[in-house]
Amino acid sequence: MASAPVIRQREVPEPLYQALPAALDPVLRRIYAARHVAAAELAATLSGLLPVTSLGGVMAAAELLLSVRRRQAAVLVVGDYDADGATATALVVAALRGMGFTAVDYLVPNRFEFGYGFSPGVADLAAMRRPAVIITVDNGVTSIEGVARARAQGIDVIVTDHHLAGAELPAASVIVNPNLPGESFPGKALCGVGVAFYLVAALARALDAAGLGRYEELRRPVLAGLDLVALGTVADLVPLDANNRILVAEGLRRMRAGAARPGLAALFAVAGRDPATARSADLGFAIAPRLNAAGRLDDMALGIDCLLAADPRQARERAARLDALNAERRALQQRMQAQAEGQLAGIADAATGGATPGLCLFDPAWHEGIVGLVASRLKERTGRPVVAFAPGDEAGILKGSARSIAGVHIRDVLAAVATRGAIRELRFGGHAMAAGLRLPADQLETFQSAWQAELALAVAGVDTGQVLWTDGPLEAAELNDELAGQLHFAGPWGQGFPEPLFDNEFQVLDQRLLKDAHLRLSLRHAAGGDPIEAMAFNRKTPLPGRIRCCYRLGINDFGGRRRRQLVVEHLQSA
Repeated sequence: MASAPVIRQREVPEPLYQALPAALDPVLRRIYAARHVAAAELAATLSGLLPVTSLGGVMAAAELLLSVRRRQAAVLVVGDYDADGATATALVVAALRGMGFTAVDYLVPNRFEFGYGFSPGVADLAAMRRPAVIITVDNGVTSIEGVARARAQGIDVIVTDHHLAGAELPAASVIVNPNLPGESFPGKALCGVGVAFYLVAALARALDAAGLGRYEELRRPVLAGLDLVALGTVADLVPLDANNRILVAEGLRRMRAGAARPGLAALFAVAGRDPATARSADLGFAIAPRLNAAGRLDDMALGIDCLLAADPRQARERAARLDALNAERRALQQRMQAQAEGQLAGIADAATGGATPGLCLFDPAWHEGIVGLVASRLKERTGRPVVAFAPGDEAGILKGSARSIAGVHIRDVLAAVATRGAIRELRFGGHAMAAGLRLPADQLETFQSAWQAELALAVAGVDTGQVLWTDGPLEAAELNDELAGQLHFAGPWGQGFPEPLFDNEFQVLDQRLLKDAHLRLSLRHAAGGDPIEAMAFNRKTPLPGRIRCCYRLGINDFGGRRRRQLVVEHLQSA
């Protein structure tokens, strides 16, 4: 297990603090200044979004779709099987239909049969639908062969993606990707659904300029897709830079105003969450897992159909099926996690970080749709990069998922493994922090050796010690309902823009074990004040009478009664 984290307080630059509005709560001023937020960014409205036309290729893609719209030809959207891909698929399908395209369909290939990306097999499946143009969302930038196969059959291909490109780009009709080499668009953190949003926003402008509709009507389906953009952006764990915070904030406003689409409202209902108080944590921890369950265990078409459902009854039925799949996913993940912990116990020095820079695990009974979740948990526990493998559907093939730590670009590590380690038929793709891969089973031992060797180079000079950054202490008087409410609706918080975490000493007044898994606490600030409710999730060990804890101040509205609550992230004896 990784050593206990070092607790450090974020620096609050005084000039940034003073530049923020004096009317803002001092705690919020401190939080925003520590995250280098300018006053102009606080509103997080669409007027501050990076201009649609500044994303390379997006207007060319819109012009190509304009020609398709004029002749009412068929469009096929080819998506991916995670929440980002599902929301991007639903967004483009719904927006095009809302803009008068009469033949719009989608295809999400089964991950267990076709793997990731727009492969030649997927291109052949797509061609059977006879589209004039294929739009890939959240994939395609590395699909050299698949794009070539589609183009050879006379189909135009618009690639929209945000993943890093390889040495060669596909010969698509147009590529829209903020992370293409040489692309000047500053919003590099857009995810797949964010890129899709820019595409449909550009299309609304092109249709308006061509006299094929009034802009106010054309932009309606674009704005209606902001709930999907918020969900996909949070779920994909891309950094919430200023541009992404605008997209998420606007989507959350729609949800809170009761304007979420029926499928999303139904997912909130089965998750026991209220859209009227929606925040990014609800999307990341309650809604996205239910949507992702379809892609992990079954077919993401179920998730997309739920998001596209116009009839509330259909939406509820599909959401219920997704909820059941998610329950199955949780049970499977718990079993696999226990097996992984058993493997970890057999690795020398695992409890102290060990001599190996990373972990590589495999179990023939594991499910390929769940290994990414197992890798994430092990990475969090050990503080080391992890790759976990399961058998693929194809005989002799392993499917893996890798998760990394700050400072170690996992896709670059895999590229080095493939090149210097000479791993036969290793295929991979992903980001700095996460990647998926495919490996012949007889190459596993060779991969393990190369993986450790390349990680040793990658972590050299990287501080792998865990640091818990906080926003400092709160005074006893600041632990109030008003600040809790402001923090709940502020942000939006997420990857790269962390939810405020505070650090104080407390007296433990009462503690009770719930469901043999979590501690419900009654605490009093060390300086006095009223008792406050707190939850320490996934902790069973009784606490001493005085503790130091890092916590989030939020709202608990379970049972319809809203009250302040602390959520404990880390604690130790005072």
